Amino acid sequence: MDKAPPTLRFPYKSDRLKPLRAFCQTVRLGSVSRAAEALFVSQPAITLQLQALERELGVKLFERSGRRLAPSREGQVLFELAQPLVEGIDGLETVFHDKVSGLDAGELNIAANSSTILYLLPKIVENFRREHPDVRLTLHNAITADGTDLLRSDAVDLAIGSVLDVPADLSYAPVYRFEPLLITPLDHPLTKKSKLKLEDLSTYGLILPPKRQITYRLVDLVFQQNRVPYTVALEVGGWEVIKQYVAMGMGISIVTSICLTEADRSRLTARSLSDYFPSRSYGVVVRKGKYLSPQARAFIELIQPDLFTRRSYDDSGHSER
Repeated sequence: MDKAPPTLRFPYKSDRLKPLRAFCQTVRLGSVSRAAEALFVSQPAITLQLQALERELGVKLFERSGRRLAPSREGQVLFELAQPLVEGIDGLETVFHDKVSGLDAGELNIAANSSTILYLLPKIVENFRREHPDVRLTLHNAITADGTDLLRSDAVDLAIGSVLDVPADLSYAPVYRFEPLLITPLDHPLTKKSKLKLEDLSTYGLILPPKRQITYRLVDLVFQQNRVPYTVALEVGGWEVIKQYVAMGMGISIVTSICLTEADRSRLTARSLSDYFPSRSYGVVVRKGKYLSPQARAFIELIQPDLFTRRSYDDSGHSER
């Protein structure tokens, strides 16, 4: 009957790496005295640890080759196994501090629609890149419906945008609110009306984003609730395109103030529609229960209202600060 191999047992269970550290240093330096100097212990202490290791393993670990100690065949096997363990423990502090200092490094994936990326995020992204230059930031251009799918599949860490109906598995924290506006060409007949009614819009074709997007759904809901007919002259994606087509006289549109800039005032008139349409909130969407990385939390902390100048308009089209 074959004898079972001896079980490795160290006399000092609180520090089992001491004999292995002494062994590895002796193999590397070829001398017990040099190993003792490298480990700042006495030579007899190294000798006792090596002897204890040989007794536990039941093999001879060294052979003398001239003045130098060389590992035996069994000793070479042990060295190949023990060296990574000893080096890992000895280098733990350095690796730990490297990891801690690099917590901000990594990747950050954010889903947002084109208007959010274009109008809301530039300043925030600029500040984030300055404070966290090692993070590889990716902005995924996606409408809200696609952004929630990306969140659920963990393809993105968070989404930023506007949500009307928050699904049960997601959490939405609104941060900004933007006023609903009617935009028309400068010389449009609606600019001459002192007070706008929803019925005034029904005779003009609307230029709206595609039906899947929140703006189209919201416009349709408001007109239906007020029993006012309306006509869609054109569906097209992108607020910049919509503004350009409105300026060309191809129709009118209903937008939120997030997408209007000072440059737009030279070609468009903006009128408030807050009597009929609710203001639109924009904020952070995350999947409930998802662990947020340090870089994700750092980005969220930068999303504050004072980073973005919100615009509102009176009935004359003047911007109010």
